[in-house]
Amino acid sequence: LVTGLAGLLAGACSMALGEWLSVSTTRESYQRQIKTEADELEQVPEEEEEELALIYQAKGLPEDQAKALAQQLIANKETALDTLVREELGIDPDELGGSAWAAAGTSFLLFAIGAIFPVAPYFVLAGLPAVIASLAASGLALFLIGAGTTLFTGLGVWFCGLRQLLIGFAAAGVTFGVGKLIGVAVTG
Repeated sequence: LVTGLAGLLAGACSMALGEWLSVSTTRESYQRQIKTEADELEQVPEEEEEELALIYQAKGLPEDQAKALAQQLIANKETALDTLVREELGIDPDELGGSAWAAAGTSFLLFAIGAIFPVAPYFVLAGLPAVIASLAASGLALFLIGAGTTLFTGLGVWFCGLRQLLIGFAAAGVTFGVGKLIGVAVTG
């Protein structure tokens, strides 16, 4: 039980920190790309104007209209930068990846909720019955989570549920196998 709770806490913390780092790094990368684009706009505005014209030509505007639009956009540096960032880089400068802290908190919570299923039976059972109940609770949770993804994917409930169940049990099998190799056993 203590090992399970420690694993739950360690895993949730690891997932939260990884999510925080991922969102923060993405935001920093976007900010750097925007800064680079701003520098280019300041140093070589004619090249940026040409890039904008080419972007709009690629979207189907005739060359003369694309050049006129690019010239109009470049006249206002703020509008030009916003447009270049959106059109050239594909970045929405108003949304640079959300809150790293919110992502970390959500990741922590979701991992902890998912990890409680295999741990919960050990609060009331011991030995082999706890192991069997843990496997059953884990299997049910995995299947239901997979089935729930059909709300977003439109795929079949059985397909998604079984896929999640098989992948989850495969991951658990690898973890169990590594434990066996290094001499760790689940005793209940």
